[in-house]
Formats: sequence, structure tokens, C-alpha cells
Amino acid sequence: MQIKEQKILEIKKMLETPDISETQRYDINVRLYDQYKTYISDSAIHFAKENLQIAYKLDDASSINKSKLSLASLYTIAGMYIESMDLLKSIDRKKIPEQLLLNYYDTYKLLYSSYSSNNLYTNIYHEKSNLYRDSLLNVLDTASNHYKIVYSEKLLDQNKLEESKQILQNLLDKSESEDHERAVLAYAIANVYKKESNLEQQRVYYTISAICDIKNAIKENASLQALAIVLYETGDIENAYRCIKSSMEDAMFCNARLRTFEISKIFPIIDTAYQERVTKQKEELQFFLILVSVLSLFLIVAVIYVYLQMKRVARIRKELYITNVKLNELNTDLQENNIQLNNLNIELSEANRIKETYIGHFLDLCSMYISKLEKYQNTLNKKAVEKKLDELYKMLKSHDMIDNELKELYDNFDNIFLHLYPNFVEDFNSLLLEEERFVLKPNELLNTELRIFALVRLGIVDSSKIASFLHYSANTIYNYRTRVRNKAAVPRDEFESLVTKIGVKFTKKS
Repeated sequence: MQIKEQKILEIKKMLETPDISETQRYDINVRLYDQYKTYISDSAIHFAKENLQIAYKLDDASSINKSKLSLASLYTIAGMYIESMDLLKSIDRKKIPEQLLLNYYDTYKLLYSSYSSNNLYTNIYHEKSNLYRDSLLNVLDTASNHYKIVYSEKLLDQNKLEESKQILQNLLDKSESEDHERAVLAYAIANVYKKESNLEQQRVYYTISAICDIKNAIKENASLQALAIVLYETGDIENAYRCIKSSMEDAMFCNARLRTFEISKIFPIIDTAYQERVTKQKEELQFFLILVSVLSLFLIVAVIYVYLQMKRVARIRKELYITNVKLNELNTDLQENNIQLNNLNIELSEANRIKETYIGHFLDLCSMYISKLEKYQNTLNKKAVEKKLDELYKMLKSHDMIDNELKELYDNFDNIFLHLYPNFVEDFNSLLLEEERFVLKPNELLNTELRIFALVRLGIVDSSKIASFLHYSANTIYNYRTRVRNKAAVPRDEFESLVTKIGVKFTKKS
């Protein structure tokens, strides 16, 4: 910017030359216009207007048209589309010299292109811009960079991305200086990558374009704005904010109303994201400051505590030695007590085993008693059949006595067993799948399946013995046991082993 201002100052000094002609003033104003048009648009417009007045004074048709085209281009950049259109319409196309046709078509193309991006009827004005672009291509030298840049833009609109990219990349590779043309080429390549949704390459080429614009003090630029959007989309909020802020400052400095309007649409979004990020960072910083303060306080307390503890170490060591001696003595006593306790546990286990054995014998006796009653009843029935005692035959033919005795036996067994193992049903169900667990009827202590495994818990694992006690066939008992094992939530081969361990803790405590 200092270099740019120095150049402008030197050119302005030329206007102070005494007795300069209008033609000389016109040429000096053209040079000032060229310096100002991408730097400060208002100043450029001022000198373009002044040149238009000079051209009218000189009655030079070529200079008039040239000044109108320059002013129309500036009006377009400033967003003054109506004024730009009025100037262009005032130019008679048929009277334009050949050398001004390029500017004529280029200015029209720029006007409709800019207007289409800020108008509801986008397609109409975009098509008009394309028509003037085609006219421009017809008069441009096909070997010129200007032609290749405009043609690549046409290829881009036709989605011929690789062809467009190749033309622009070749031109960029050949460019040696970081001038405005290099900025335009890099920006155009970035636009191709934008159509390909390649954010990384967009960032690269928009950055190249922005660097060239900055080095040439070009304030009417689109590269920084485009770069800010790409950085925002890639999550680099801090740099996106720096770029969009710089772009806004440039647009306001240049007074490029169109660029300011475009930036104003994206600036609030990036600014909001940046402010949220800054707020979050402040909150995190505040949190860490508080955390460091708290930790520092704890550290001070810890140092004081350690110092006090160190003073007590000597005394504690002496007390510790005495305590260790006493602990050794206590350990010896404890070992002796543990041996005695183990002996008592062995005795208790033996007592439990004897208790279970007696229960087994008791059940065997009950079963035997019922069997004898049954045998006795059969004998009486036989006598009744022989018509020795008719009335006795009628009484003893009934099985009510046997059924009642069996029911009483089972009830006694259930009560005695559940007295020894009160949590047997819950513990047994815990070994089964949840949907297969037994739900007892009201006033029912054990059912047949639970009774079978209650006998297993008592150590009676022989199916024939269980069958004898429960008055079922051995095959029926086997089927019951198999069916329950199939419902187990634990491995089947470990099921009955786990059943025999039910109530171990309870029996040890008792």
C-alpha cells in the first residue's frame, strides 16, 4: 500500500505541472484511473468522470467512448448497474473503433455477469453475459492470455473442467511475476476445483490469488472472501475470520459496494462462529486458571502437611517398632486361633454330614414304612377276595390311607428339608434360565422336580432310590432329571454338582 500510495503521489505531482494541456491532463488521469480502479473506486470514478469532461471538451469521440467504458466498468464494480447500463447504451456500437471493441464487450460481459449474481432473473442476465463473452472471444487474439482466460471460463460453464483447468494451469505455470494476472489465473483455477468440490485445492489456489492481490495492493478482490469461505468449511474458523475481516476492510476501503454486499452475507456466519470459538476459549482459559489456582492451593497445603508429617516420622518409627513386636505376638495367637477354628469347621462339617445321613435314613424308614403298609393292604385285599371278611375287603380296597401317608411323608420331608435349606427354591431357580424357573402353587412347598433335586442335594443321586422314595419308575425320574438339566442356565454337566453346593454358606454359618 505504501508503494501504491507513492506511485499515485508521483503521478498526481505531474498534474501540478504549469500550463499542461488537456490532452496531457487526460493521459495523466488515465494513469491515475489505472492505479485507483482496484484500489479506491471512488477516486477512480472521479478521474474517469474528469476524463469524460475533458474528452467532450476536446470533442474526441474515441476518448469519449473510452472514458465511458472505463466509467461503466467502475460503476459495475461499485454496484451502480443502472448508471453503468445508461453509459453503455449511450455508446453507438457501429461508431466504436476496432481497438475499443474488446473493452466494449468485456464491460457488457462484466455488467451482466455481476447483475445476474444479484438479481432474481439470474438465467436471463447470465445468458446475456455469455453472449457478450462469445462476442469478446470473436475479437480477441486466440494466442493471447486474455482469450485463454475468457475461453477457460466458457469451458467451466460447460462443465468441461479438465480442459478449463489445463488451459489455466499452463498459463499459471508460465507466469513468473506475482502480478494481477497471476491472481486472476489462480482464482479461476480455484473456481474449477470449487465445481469439483475439492476444498484442499481451492484453499491452495485461493491463497495464491490472495497473496498476489495483497502484494499488488488490490483492494477490489474476491480471493480473500472465497478463501475465508473455504477455511470456514474446513473448520479453520480463526483464519477464516481473519480473511473475511480483511476482505471486508479492503472492500470498505475500496468502496466496492458489490463486494461489500457479497461479504456481508457470509461475514455474520463466520463472525458468529469465531465469537463462539473465542468465548469457548475464554471459558476454557478461565477454567484452567481456576484449576491452576486450586491446584496451587492444594500444593501449598500438601507441602505444609508433608513438613508436619516429616517431624512425626521419628516418633512414629519408634512406635511402629513396638507395634510390630506386638503384631508378631498377635499373629502367633491368631494362627493358633485359626487352627482351632479350622478344627471346629471340620467338626461342624462332619456334624452336617451326619445330619444329612440321618435325614436320609429317616426318609428310607418312612418309605419302607409306607411300602410295608402297601404290602399289608395287599394281603388284606387278598383275604377279602377269598371272602373271608366282606366288610374288611370294602374298607381296605380304598387307597386313601396310602395316599394320605405319602402326602404326609412328602409334607414332612418338604418341611424338614426347607428348614435346613430355606433358600433352596430361590438358589435352585438361579441355576435355571429365567423363563424356565419354577413357580410354586399357593401352599406348595416343593413340587416333584424340586423334590427330586432336594434328594440329590442330600446326597441321594441314584435314580432308583429316588424313584423308590417318590413312588415313580426309575425311567420317569431319569426323564425328570434330564428335562430340568436341559433348562439350566449353567453348563449341563455341572448342573447337579452345583445343586449339591446349594446352602453351603448357610449350613456353615448355622
